[in-house]
Amino acid sequence: MKISTFNSFKNRNFRLFFAGQSLSLIGTWMQKTAVSWVIYSITQSKFMLGVSVFATLFPTAVFSIFGGITADRHSRYRILLITQVLSLIQAILMTLAIIFFKQNAVVLIIALSVLLGIINSFDVPARQSLVREMIEDPLDLPNALALNSSMVNLSKLIGPALAGFILEHFGDQISFGLNALSFIPVIISLLYMKLPKYVKKERPKTSITTELKQAFVYLKSNTTINSVIIFTGLMSFFVLPFTTLTPVYAKDIFNGSASTLGILDGIIGFGAFLGAIYLASLKKETNLNLILVRNSLVFGLGLMLFSYMTSFNFAMLFIAIASFGMMAIRTLTNTIIQVNVPNEFRGRVISIYLMVLTSMMPLGSLLVGGISHYIGVQLTVLIQGVIAIIIAFLYYNYLKSKKQIKV
Repeated sequence: MKISTFNSFKNRNFRLFFAGQSLSLIGTWMQKTAVSWVIYSITQSKFMLGVSVFATLFPTAVFSIFGGITADRHSRYRILLITQVLSLIQAILMTLAIIFFKQNAVVLIIALSVLLGIINSFDVPARQSLVREMIEDPLDLPNALALNSSMVNLSKLIGPALAGFILEHFGDQISFGLNALSFIPVIISLLYMKLPKYVKKERPKTSITTELKQAFVYLKSNTTINSVIIFTGLMSFFVLPFTTLTPVYAKDIFNGSASTLGILDGIIGFGAFLGAIYLASLKKETNLNLILVRNSLVFGLGLMLFSYMTSFNFAMLFIAIASFGMMAIRTLTNTIIQVNVPNEFRGRVISIYLMVLTSMMPLGSLLVGGISHYIGVQLTVLIQGVIAIIIAFLYYNYLKSKKQIKV
């Protein structure tokens, strides 16, 4: 069978999903860049940058397990439609807060970020589980997830670059307002989908605690899944929070403006986009665990080269290389889970994966923000690159011991 990078686009529902999400995610990354810039411009605090990340991600971690159970019990399509409408309302409130309550902007941004984190805890398990239902041929699922990641990372390229330009020339309220508008296309695309009618299955009347226990028993018995979740947790705590420090690099290291931050975040998105396209082009029989190890090594090496680079152009090259490798951590770990977990556990296992990802990263952001205050951002990022390489080697040795990869 001929392998195509765009195999999944033969599915109408996935094409609609891809188109709607593409526009919405550009707005999401515009807002993320605007939040970082506004927080750091007002407070001049690296620690507050960590707090702003913590405010969005930690509530997702706390409530994601309930989101996973909800996704397994109810229509994932309806859940996703509801969360997108709620996200639109949150974005409108964020815009109004910036326009009318600028003097209390930091407090309001943090509070509304917490609200977004709660919404995301129900949105992400439903969305990730629903992708599988949009794909007719299960063998195309890794391709669909990689293309989905390419969409996310292309938006990370375009969104921050647009945000940097808009912040500098038109003001932060425009960036927040455009994010609110960007939710309209995704809601329309969801309404145009033609999914099979949801049939509520008769489920034994079990408590949430029992369903959680069932999920953890399943995870304990599946070394492929539990090892990849542990790997994700370590990377999320120690390495992925390097993105918390990008405003410091833009403003203090490169002596730039909001546009500099937009370029920096955009280059991170570009590198990750190339990584996602590479993953989408892999043959179906490729050992995903081995690719995960290799790309993690690239991620760590790229961070080390970026950390002390004072030339802006070379710094952008190395952060793009790091981001190329970083893409595997988000995409391949998710793909390995989606491919190996049966439908009845998928929502709960994804929510546990999400809980690990979104709890470790904000905690790591607080740690990175605090440590960088004392030892400097450049040394902090260098150490993160070294840790990424150590984690990759440990994971490789584990896989080798379990004979999940060939030496």
